[in-house]
Amino acid sequence: MSDLNSKMPLTSNESSVNYSGETSAVNLNVSYATGDIAWVMISTALVLLMIPGVGFFYSGLTRRKSALSLILSSIMAVAIISFQWFLWGYSLVFSRHGGKFIGNLDNIAFRNVLEAPSIASSKIPELLFALYQGMFSAITVAIAVGAIVERGRMLPALIFMITWSTLIYDPIACWSWNPSGWMAQMGALDFAGGTPVHISAGCAALAYSIMLGKRRGHGTHELNYRPHNVTHIVIGTVFLWVGWFGFNAGSANSANLRAVMAATVTNLSASVGGITWCLLDYRLERKWSTVGFCSGVVAGLVAITPGSGFVPAWAAVIFGIVSAAGANYATKLKFILDVDDALDIFAEHAIGGLIGNILTGIFATNYIAHLDGVTVIQGGWLNRHWAQLGYQLADSLAGGAYSFLGTCLILLIMNFIPGLSLRASEEAEILGLDDSEIGEFAYDYVEINREALKNITLDGSEKHQQTNLSEVNVTMCQKNKIHRSNLSSDVII
Repeated sequence: MSDLNSKMPLTSNESSVNYSGETSAVNLNVSYATGDIAWVMISTALVLLMIPGVGFFYSGLTRRKSALSLILSSIMAVAIISFQWFLWGYSLVFSRHGGKFIGNLDNIAFRNVLEAPSIASSKIPELLFALYQGMFSAITVAIAVGAIVERGRMLPALIFMITWSTLIYDPIACWSWNPSGWMAQMGALDFAGGTPVHISAGCAALAYSIMLGKRRGHGTHELNYRPHNVTHIVIGTVFLWVGWFGFNAGSANSANLRAVMAATVTNLSASVGGITWCLLDYRLERKWSTVGFCSGVVAGLVAITPGSGFVPAWAAVIFGIVSAAGANYATKLKFILDVDDALDIFAEHAIGGLIGNILTGIFATNYIAHLDGVTVIQGGWLNRHWAQLGYQLADSLAGGAYSFLGTCLILLIMNFIPGLSLRASEEAEILGLDDSEIGEFAYDYVEINREALKNITLDGSEKHQQTNLSEVNVTMCQKNKIHRSNLSSDVII
């Protein structure tokens, strides 16, 4: 976060302006750079755009009967976390007199957060910085709760969002980005969220998947699983790719050369990552996989996140190749661990974030960090600062372990609270979460299992009296008054 990694004191105009809250007495706008304010406001909107991007990406990867639930959970994260961030989240992370592990409640309900310079840059007001950082908290939660795919109840997931953000995300973000945080003081470099966002979300998703258990029919012929809508995946990827410019370049908190370099390496890593994953899939299938390309783009974006304000452009090529290859092979871990991580969140985000942190320790350079004219760092291995890699590993392991173990504990407790059992019933799984949890659907047609179609002729008549309709959404049929013999015009498989 720009100045947060600086070894120089922040320049502040607090001494020349009275920030008493009496804004009518003086024009406080003259204290800030309007161009920087405009850029951070745009970046805030770009990060917000990423959140439905996560929803569409996840929605396309799942089966259609639960497609809407993943889109809803992602945008619900914006509303819930925005409120939590306003009440106490921001204060716990960025309060000026907080501890090494967690902040205090000095800024509860945005108290004393208005026109004073932000903790990250004296060129933008703290209120804008708080708004921008709130989007980071929201997207982290949106990434993590994708683990509920096809079998997690919505109410516990909503309770989990606010609980996890408070107990897990806020402490990790505090020790990484608050100047008082123990990891920031040690010297770990994380420009835009390798550990607080991606490693913490990926490890939380792994824990959530373990606590939920496997989907019905997982590992058998009953679960003929494949992405139901590749177009959704592409749309989600585009939203993420565009939004990531605000995510990384916006973390400079200023419209300067460092932000330009961050945008450059972000785009380059994403591009190389997409090509790398696509080639790896082509090696096996001799097909140019759209899903593979999109997965590689996301892996490249994740990996470059911690180093985007520290590494030169040529290093982004290495970030893209290594992260896409690493995340691609890491998708096999779910089989080794026997975990139903259906959306590969752990591989994409936790492993991708770990790779990014490690490569940042190697390729971070002091002259790139100083492109903002303020930040001074020792750099990584390119600057012969060999200890930096150790700092990066400590940051990654501490954040990942805290997130995984803390998430397991939160979910274990929630599962024993009446009304907050994590998993949907078997009937709800068969119907799909869109029907059982939301009562609305992504598509206006009835879903039917492919095996059932074998017993239905093209004109809609039944071959046999007994048909295998175990996966038919019977409730939908009843609501729409569709008889089984007339399903042919309404069925999409």
